Amino acid sequence: MAAEGTGAADGAGEAFEIVREFEVEGTPAQLWAALTTGTAGWLWPMEYEPREGGAAPFGGTVTRWDPPHRLTARVEDPDGVPGQTLSQLDHTIEPRDGGRRSLLRYARSGIFTAGADTRYESAVRHADFHLHTLGQYMAYFAGRTVAFSAVNGPLASLAPDAFGRLARALGLPDDATEGARVRAQAPGGELDAVIDFRSRYFIGLRTDETLHRFFGRNHFGAPVGISVHDFGAHADAKGAELAWQDWLDHLYG
Repeated sequence: MAAEGTGAADGAGEAFEIVREFEVEGTPAQLWAALTTGTAGWLWPMEYEPREGGAAPFGGTVTRWDPPHRLTARVEDPDGVPGQTLSQLDHTIEPRDGGRRSLLRYARSGIFTAGADTRYESAVRHADFHLHTLGQYMAYFAGRTVAFSAVNGPLASLAPDAFGRLARALGLPDDATEGARVRAQAPGGELDAVIDFRSRYFIGLRTDETLHRFFGRNHFGAPVGISVHDFGAHADAKGAELAWQDWLDHLYG
């Protein structure tokens, strides 16, 4: 994944830009769908009004709507994105391999109002994890119906060792790296999964029917979090939410 990121002082805050360029499975039309109507499959549910000038997530505005080539959205309301006076997301899609694959150029830019260094590091690391999850979605689950759940740990999960405790509670060996098949401990039983992402900040587990994402946001001053993207025929978003919330509360209780 080609990477680029900059931060520069601004009179009203700290300006930044994060740029990533990489290929994914799927046609440009399939990738466009993932970015616009399929976000619950890899990020969280979001909606775009399909026109320039239309409504975008976080109270933003669509400034470029050119399917399946270019999508840009901009938020200028300080309350729309906490800690920022400006946020812009720009996606450019190009066909590759005769249109069977797609190149995505992702650019996020804006202005942080406070705590710029921590916010920038968090934004960079979250962008890389989310975009990796997009690649997993495109390769294994694109277009499938999904049940999305997300939970956060209690305040005790702000502790410096909180994410390490989560990895141990999942039963992941310290030396289990990306690509390893594991049987992770989870509410209701084990997950027969592949570790598709692992760092000190995040863990990604992929099963035949799910993507489980674990967020070590304690490193950035926020509680540990979990999201589940369940593509199974009997997916239960509310049930998964309650089960994982109970799991987190007991882990850090």
